[in-house]
Amino acid sequence: MFTNFFIRKYVKGTHDLKDPEIRKKLGSLCGIIGILSNLILSAAKFFAGVITSSIAVSADAFNNLSDAISSVVTLVCFKTSNSPADREHPFGHGRIEYISGLIVSITIIFMGIEFLKSSIEKIFTPEPISINITSIIILFISLIVKFWTGIFNTKISKMINSTAIKAAAFDNKNDAVVTITILIGMAITYFTGVSVDAYSGIVVAAFIIYTGYGTLKETINPLLGDAPNAETVKYITNLAMKCPDILGIHDLAVHNYGPGKWVISLHAEVPANKSIIELYDSINSIKEKLEQKFSCQATIHMDPAITDDEATNLMREKISALVKLIDESAKIYNMRIIKAPTQTLVFHVSVPYDLKKSDKELKKSLSQGICAIDDSYKCMITVDRVYIES
Repeated sequence: MFTNFFIRKYVKGTHDLKDPEIRKKLGSLCGIIGILSNLILSAAKFFAGVITSSIAVSADAFNNLSDAISSVVTLVCFKTSNSPADREHPFGHGRIEYISGLIVSITIIFMGIEFLKSSIEKIFTPEPISINITSIIILFISLIVKFWTGIFNTKISKMINSTAIKAAAFDNKNDAVVTITILIGMAITYFTGVSVDAYSGIVVAAFIIYTGYGTLKETINPLLGDAPNAETVKYITNLAMKCPDILGIHDLAVHNYGPGKWVISLHAEVPANKSIIELYDSINSIKEKLEQKFSCQATIHMDPAITDDEATNLMREKISALVKLIDESAKIYNMRIIKAPTQTLVFHVSVPYDLKKSDKELKKSLSQGICAIDDSYKCMITVDRVYIES
């Protein structure tokens, strides 16, 4: 109920999630709510930590402060990530969202390590803690707020497909678990007289570090260049292969320049004996469908394949069977026979990245296999490692 209320109040009119402005507004809303809620909770918990002398509560207060800083970074990144492309950044500024997540992750991990050290020190130099109703109320209110902001950020992250907001939602839920841990520690101390505050502080610090690591992993992968998911690859492959003019595709690459900002490229094998104009129309049709589906920039390179030569077709079948013995997902493409000055067989073979054989070993194995089929050929083989078998 509150989630929909905030969305309606902050984002007026229709909620077209493909509109960059709507995405920016929803992301900014998460940032504003995160800043306000975490600053209030941080101040309240710091007060509770002082009056109770609890290292765990104080650690949680600084954890909320780091969350507020994270929300500031999120707000700034959503304000700037939709800036138009310029001379220095021809693909726009969408990766700012990932960079901001990286900065936040490092900050969270550093803060967690500092509180881990403080909690371990307090095991050896314990101090009595004072439990009162004020601190209990503050922690219960924090628990409710963190559960709600976790639900809110989860919903927004799914709506706009945001890694940064998804990381914030993950952090909110961890914070709720941390608060529960602190309350359990206080209950144990109250009923048994045994202080477990330092150990609760260690648990809190561990959660902070774990959250930072999770956020770091979520943001660093797209910066390094992660593989597209299997569903995306399957959709692109099926779309291309529905075209009767396309015999096969390879070298599919999906470059991520920020959420919703993709550059897709692939090579398509087409009959060499067909009109270039007809082939262009087919390729262009697929390109337009990709750009419409993914709101991306798409490039398709045509590779001519000889289909009307009996000797070439027969040799292609034999080599295809040969590479399947190496790996079931291996494929050949761009195969042609050059007859002068010597009879040369030229082709590419795609294999998975995790195939243990080296490129040199693969070339040697294939050359020996082809020699066993027909020793009159000289081989020119190019090995391509692919991240996803399409």
